[in-house]
Amino acid sequence: MAGPSNRYHYNPYLKEKARTLRSNMTKSEVVLWKHGLRAGQMMGLTFNRQRPVLDYIADFMCKEILLIIEIDGISHHFSEVSEKDVVRQERLEEAGFTVLRIPTGEVLQCRRKVIQLIQRQCEVLKV
Repeated sequence: MAGPSNRYHYNPYLKEKARTLRSNMTKSEVVLWKHGLRAGQMMGLTFNRQRPVLDYIADFMCKEILLIIEIDGISHHFSEVSEKDVVRQERLEEAGFTVLRIPTGEVLQCRRKVIQLIQRQCEVLKV
């Protein structure tokens, strides 16, 4: 189970790659970060962007409620990527995380709706 004792399954070997990804966030990641997840905007919770977890880099992670948010671009529609997503999500859930997957188009076209969806998930997990 993820927690402070295992540093939430932090993977130091992915630190540099995560740093690079933070510097090159996608448009939908930037929108979600600026308008919903940055600096305690979401119910006072702290989200990290591009956080190394297990063998993966989560787009966004909140340690307090063990929530991972993944923004799925068009490549996630291909069967090979989709199959890897299933394995990735299973491993993260086995480690104790809740994984919320959101298509990039929804973030860009329905930002408020997506932020409300995330807020509802946070409320459920915060209890």
